[in-house]
Amino acid sequence: MIEDYALIGDLQTAALVGRDGSIDWLCLPRFDSPACFAALLADEDAGRWQVAPAAGGRATRRRYRGDSLVLETEWETPEGTVRVVDCMPPRGEAADVVRLVEGVSGRVPMRMDLRLRFDYGHIVPWVSRAGEDLGAVAGPDAVWLRTTVDTHGVNHATRAEFTVAAGERVPFVLTWRASHLPRPEPVDAPCAVEDTRRFWEAWMSGCRYEGEWPGAVRRSLLTLKALTYQPTGGILAAATTSLPEQLGGPRNWDYRFCWLRDSAFTLQALLSTGFVDEARAWRDWLLRAVAGDPSDLQIMYALDGGRRIPEATLDWLPGYEGSAPVRIGNAAAGQFQLDVWGEVLDSLHLARESGLPDEESAWRLQVALLDFLEGNWDSRDNGLWEVRGPQRHFVHSKVMAWAGLDRAVRAVTRQGLEGPADRWAALRDRIHAEVCAEGYDAERETFTQFYGSQGLDAAALLLPRVGFLPWDDPRMAGTVAAIRRELCEDGLVLRYRPGADGGVDGLPGEEGTFLPCSFWLADALHGTGRGNEARALFERLLSLRNDVGLLSEEYDTVTGRQLGNYPQAFSMVGLVSTARFLSGTSTMTTREGQ
Repeated sequence: MIEDYALIGDLQTAALVGRDGSIDWLCLPRFDSPACFAALLADEDAGRWQVAPAAGGRATRRRYRGDSLVLETEWETPEGTVRVVDCMPPRGEAADVVRLVEGVSGRVPMRMDLRLRFDYGHIVPWVSRAGEDLGAVAGPDAVWLRTTVDTHGVNHATRAEFTVAAGERVPFVLTWRASHLPRPEPVDAPCAVEDTRRFWEAWMSGCRYEGEWPGAVRRSLLTLKALTYQPTGGILAAATTSLPEQLGGPRNWDYRFCWLRDSAFTLQALLSTGFVDEARAWRDWLLRAVAGDPSDLQIMYALDGGRRIPEATLDWLPGYEGSAPVRIGNAAAGQFQLDVWGEVLDSLHLARESGLPDEESAWRLQVALLDFLEGNWDSRDNGLWEVRGPQRHFVHSKVMAWAGLDRAVRAVTRQGLEGPADRWAALRDRIHAEVCAEGYDAERETFTQFYGSQGLDAAALLLPRVGFLPWDDPRMAGTVAAIRRELCEDGLVLRYRPGADGGVDGLPGEEGTFLPCSFWLADALHGTGRGNEARALFERLLSLRNDVGLLSEEYDTVTGRQLGNYPQAFSMVGLVSTARFLSGTSTMTTREGQ
């Protein structure tokens, strides 16, 4: 299951480690590279690396060491107890994955199976001895395996069989480097584990969170940091591609990119918990990515701010539990989603309000974005959920256009920046009036998904968070009630009903409840005076995390399983934000500067 995996990473890529000791997902050298291990999306022949007791089986317990991404997995067997310690040390001259087998008690027979496949399981590398190491090359990629135990080849894979006794340690280090470069110096496995622990705990020492649920919040912040691409400051939506929103269905997308709309949520989570450097790096990435013609703004960008994210399918992979197609790239990058102009303006406003030094060109860029927004706010778009059906006048998109203008007015009137505040204020008020007239169903007492829609949208829960309406507005109380009545399954929230209004998103099938939206409902319950219900929902959401504190994008209330790409930054941000709100360390008004 998706929740069987833990995450390790080095701030340039990440790996997923299963309860059976297998690394089934790893893209080298960076998050969006073709996968070296892709068994998550296929059978074992697609590439995996397992280190576990020879008898097999699932681990009896696992945990992270303190506030770090050093993972410990333990098995209790009839012969004794063994621990496998996994980590990816901070990136030096090459990318390393370290696996250290530690004997805890007795003498445990172990087995290591390494099946290297590049290009998402498509390419079998040429394997040969390279001195003390085993080397594998395929086109631009080269990897080396260093270990103290003997290895041998079996069916285009590498195997080692050994026994570990109490007090013994057996190291395995897998190193990647471009194949045209010389082999890098190998790292010492025990030292690398300790260096990795110290690195993460030093980073977490900067945390300033003082509210309730500190363990859950700290693990969420560590996960957000792990999804950061350190060279540029971009933050990924998730480490994976094509984990399904419906088991066996076609709703499988590539999330290894940086979404603009997540920026305000992420910035708020980082700034509010003391991580100013990460917030500054994300803000600077944002400014670089969106620079240029405002009409060319995209909803998402590559790790380095690149714009081309062509979508393709990998038809040789059957997909996670038969969920096809497997996609790489994301065609939604070419959609028109009006809300991102407001999201960018809101993010830069938040950075300014929080005291981050303003870039000299930042305000000029914002004025250019506002010029585009003024001329295009009344256009139909694809909405924040990236529907592949007809474009509509989505309520959330109009609200974020309102928010972008509102932040601009505040920048002029409160911070002394130059701009036509009166004109922007007039348009802001016009949009507000239109949304309340066209996007609100007075008979059902709720905001709808788009003008004239019969369907609902969980994004309406965000209206008070961006300052569009106060929490105690009767229209919000009605909207919260309607969403609980029509969009909830077993108390958790769907983004929308895919089949509503004749199939709004243009795709077959259904999807699971959306975890970020469920955190929004907890916020809304708290904001509208239902504090006990909010806490109960939040505690339930915490219980959906796996044993090492991770969440995916969605949850299937029927099967009790996590769904979607993993781990999901948006879900982890939601956890941090809701914990702050329910703890009283946030009033959910930071974004509107009140």
